[in-house]
Amino acid sequence: MSKQMKLPPQMEALPFNLCNPKKKSAIINRSYALLHCIAITSLIFYRLSSFLNSRRSSIPHLLVFASELILSFLWLLSQAYLWRPVSRKTFPERLLQEKKDELPGIDVFICTADPEKEPPLEVMNTVLSAMALDYPIGKLSVYVSDDGGSALTLHAMREAWKFGRSWLPFCSRFGIKSRCPKVYFSRYEDDLGGKGYEEEKEKIKQKYKLLEEHVKKAEKSRKILGETSTLTSKNHAAHIEVIQDESQNATDTNQANMPLLVYVSREKSTSSPHHFKAGALNVLLRVSSMISNSSYILVLDCDMRCNDPTSALQAMCFHLDPKISSNLAFVQFPQMFHNLSKMDIYDGQLRLVFLVKWPGMDGLQGPMLSGTGFYMKRKALYGDIVREDIDIIQLKQYLGPSNELVKSLHRSNHHNSVNNKDLPISRLLEETRFLASCTFETETQWGKQVGFLYNSVVEDYLTGFNLHCKGWKSLFYNPPRPAFLGTATTKLNDTLLQGARWNCGVLQVSLSRFSPLIYGLISRMSLLQTMCYAYLSLQPLYSLPMWCLATIPQLCLLNAIPLYPKVSNSWFMIFSYIFIMSQLKHLEEVLSTGDPIWTWLNEERIWMMKSITSYTIGSLNAVLKCFGLREANFVPTNKVADDEQVTFYQKGIFNFQASTIVLAPLVTLVTLNMISFAGGFARIIIRGRWNEMFGQIFLSFYILLVHYPIIEGMMFRKDKGRIPPSVTLLSLAISISFLCFGSLILMS
Repeated sequence: MSKQMKLPPQMEALPFNLCNPKKKSAIINRSYALLHCIAITSLIFYRLSSFLNSRRSSIPHLLVFASELILSFLWLLSQAYLWRPVSRKTFPERLLQEKKDELPGIDVFICTADPEKEPPLEVMNTVLSAMALDYPIGKLSVYVSDDGGSALTLHAMREAWKFGRSWLPFCSRFGIKSRCPKVYFSRYEDDLGGKGYEEEKEKIKQKYKLLEEHVKKAEKSRKILGETSTLTSKNHAAHIEVIQDESQNATDTNQANMPLLVYVSREKSTSSPHHFKAGALNVLLRVSSMISNSSYILVLDCDMRCNDPTSALQAMCFHLDPKISSNLAFVQFPQMFHNLSKMDIYDGQLRLVFLVKWPGMDGLQGPMLSGTGFYMKRKALYGDIVREDIDIIQLKQYLGPSNELVKSLHRSNHHNSVNNKDLPISRLLEETRFLASCTFETETQWGKQVGFLYNSVVEDYLTGFNLHCKGWKSLFYNPPRPAFLGTATTKLNDTLLQGARWNCGVLQVSLSRFSPLIYGLISRMSLLQTMCYAYLSLQPLYSLPMWCLATIPQLCLLNAIPLYPKVSNSWFMIFSYIFIMSQLKHLEEVLSTGDPIWTWLNEERIWMMKSITSYTIGSLNAVLKCFGLREANFVPTNKVADDEQVTFYQKGIFNFQASTIVLAPLVTLVTLNMISFAGGFARIIIRGRWNEMFGQIFLSFYILLVHYPIIEGMMFRKDKGRIPPSVTLLSLAISISFLCFGSLILMS
């Protein structure tokens, strides 16, 4: 009775976020994994028993079996992504009610490297969208890293800041959602209104047109005065500039109504390594620590515009949740793109990654760092060195010879004012130039234990992996309105070469001491999380079985050598089950994420193409770099697309205007399968043996069916996007040579 008389406990505050397990998907995924695992075990048993019972095991049988083992191993690793998928929801309005005055500072890092491939006008739009985030202006700072040292980019940033003084109040006053000017003025938002809206909109539109014309004129003339006009992209001094009105000086400028905008061009020298994007981000990390020193960092690619101004508040719903904030390193948003076509023939949306794999990892220890669109806790990048008891000499060994940088570790964030500092503005900028110099990181732990790591060109993968190994967690949040929108590649050549760079980077990690299967298992990372990282790092190995299964069965088909069980044999059902269920599972994932059925075929095709080209080129480059036979390099993806290129893409037509090193392997394998299918089919009709050779006939037919656009580009198309006849002839010669020499070897 006394227990009943007790007062009820105080109601807990409503949560800022919710996590919802996808139970139905988990049941389907686990059931499929169990049955598929049994089928694969049966296949392996069949192959081993066949070798033991046969008098002689041929090399083709061994190669096909090795390919099946590699595919089975990679499949097993990939199941970790599907084990515990979750979805999340945020409540920014609750956050504002309880912690509006406690919101931490955010530094936005935007990286650009080449004004030719990444036009300053596009970078400027990204910067303006970031400055217009729906977040307290006094707690928001934007830093632009220009690795090209371009005077044009600096000029565009100055113009962006001027336009921002009109653009930001307009967005705030009328609740504009699309805060990228280029996007906003290219569409209509008729649901908006209010007193003076149309009049203000027209004024802002005219200002933006003048801004566009001014920047485009500057791009053409290239005659821009300024202290950075003599810089070159590979060899230039550091230049740091706090953007402000020319009519004001640094001591009396009023930044109260504008976020801080800082242009950073680090020193670059041909004699010093610069570590690509990771090096640029680490410079921004150091420079920002001297100016704003915000607790959190948003990293964006130069074309990744802020599409939802509330993304910062959404991220803080997780970072400020006391139940999860202590060990939460970053919140990752999906990469989405504004220029995807209806058919999306190059799989630009990366559906499998951001709608299947990352939600699956979110149910484990969290998704991988994805290069852009993530809110990172600054403390996580410094690691264990941020402690009150650590010796200052040891700190300098980690961070470099800067007393001010060491002091910033235990200093509260400055927000976005450059005034009222411990240092005068001239001394502050001098210190930031020192932090951005080529030699500052010498004999320090930058890129090793501090900041973004340098061991790979995919700094995001390695840095995220290292954080998870140290016990940090991450979260994935896919809001109803895309938080960020970027520019997808619209050309086959760019898609495949971008994939080659990514896969070279992840395989580099596997060949280093950070190999996930070893380093991950001995760290604090869970087994399933380790499997996820291992799968991605070993993904380039798909190239080996794909090359084998696209050539060896076809060669044996022409020579009447069966590699699979007879159709009448009960073991044939195992092979059929594995193939059919794999395709049905893929189709189920496509439909469950709301995509049309043709997405299944497009993803299957581009995966095969990447396996033959991107994975192969990436693997070779990684091995060469491992042995010191090739230097690391990073070529920014071209963000500029001509009208013809866009027309092909929007119509769903492949553009085969690509380098021979990319096209030749694809065309060669398709040509080889055409010859083998025709010859094998004719042999079966004349001599029979359909029962024995059906598996190989079907394999060739399936490859040709999936790669019909290549056949069309070789034989039927006459436009500029066709496959050049020279590549077709080269591929035909290689195919015939392989089949002839291969047949001689098999007959010997």
